[in-house]
Amino acid sequence: MQNENTKAGVAVIVGLPNVGKSTLLNSIIGEKLSIVTPKPQTTRKKVLGIYSTEEEQIVFIDTPGHIKPRYELHRSMVQSIEDSLQETDVVLVLTDVNEYDKHEQVFSDTFMSLLKHCGKPLILAINKIDLVRDKKTLLPIILEISKLELFDEIIPISAIKKISLDELLKVITKYLPDSPFLYDPEYLSIQNERFFVSEIIRENIFKLFGEEIPFSTEVAIAEFKERENGKWHIAADIIIERDSQKKIIIGEKGIKIKTLGEQSRIAIEQHLNLPVFLTLFVKVRQKWRNNKNMLKSFGY
Repeated sequence: MQNENTKAGVAVIVGLPNVGKSTLLNSIIGEKLSIVTPKPQTTRKKVLGIYSTEEEQIVFIDTPGHIKPRYELHRSMVQSIEDSLQETDVVLVLTDVNEYDKHEQVFSDTFMSLLKHCGKPLILAINKIDLVRDKKTLLPIILEISKLELFDEIIPISAIKKISLDELLKVITKYLPDSPFLYDPEYLSIQNERFFVSEIIRENIFKLFGEEIPFSTEVAIAEFKERENGKWHIAADIIIERDSQKKIIIGEKGIKIKTLGEQSRIAIEQHLNLPVFLTLFVKVRQKWRNNKNMLKSFGY
């Protein structure tokens, strides 16, 4: 039975690209929900993760990194951040301590303006402190950021090493309303398996291909069902923008797409804990990143 004296609410994780938002979500939940690569724009859609104890439940929303839009895809990503800021109880802003320089802005003017006008409690987590050799350098950074008079709390953490995450969770909980749990405490996420499978394939595209290929690629699940032999049959369309990109993804004698399929299948089987038969198709959809109808069909 759920404790009557509980707190529950939504905490959106926002920040610039590559500051560790997805790593933080995965570390807090204890499962890999958000895909992680060293490349920017890895996260495109909101990923929901649910952290529950006996007394509190925090529904985390991992958002794309805030960027200056170049395509309709980017505008959709930025819009999802703005929408999340209106739907949340607490805003968790993540920044990278190693990119901080008091002579340069940590955040863009548009991102700062977004934070200032959201009207929600703002918690700044300064990430990657495990890479700081001299911890004495943290205090001047905290003091410098404090001068902005923007954040209600500032906490140095390491998402990957799980340093000070317990403290961070306590601070977030402080700003949550008294409320029954929003979801069953057994749930880690409410997003369906199709979403996670498409993200696993896209993560492997980011890992296997360089230059513009990952950024101009989308993955759409065309088939996801169990067959009589007990294996799950999954068919995925890899959407790219040009014929030249299709050749790169397929590779000479199909070696690249074979590697992508093998690595993705193994990761999907580990995620689902089920045997999987995976089929990949590469399809050209010119300028899909600027096509609003196509973006809507992909869930943006």
